[in-house]
Amino acid sequence: MMKKRSLGNGGLSVSAIGLGCMGMTASYDSPEARDEKEAIATLHRALEIGVTFLDTAEVYGPFTNEELIGRALKGRRDDAIIAT
Repeated sequence: MMKKRSLGNGGLSVSAIGLGCMGMTASYDSPEARDEKEAIATLHRALEIGVTFLDTAEVYGPFTNEELIGRALKGRRDDAIIAT
């Protein structure tokens, strides 16, 4: 069972462990070497084990990271909190 943490004062609850998504579309390796299917599988597995806090930023692309997360969360948007 994944532990939860309160985030801020608004009652938002997120998983104690988050997933940083930068390397899925930026910074590491070449664009050709990045594997979108593997990135989406990683995001799905994180959700399965209770990770609800995903970190991304416009600068990782720009916007390509958010688009990838959007594809991964299609039909599951309520399962995650996205920080940017």
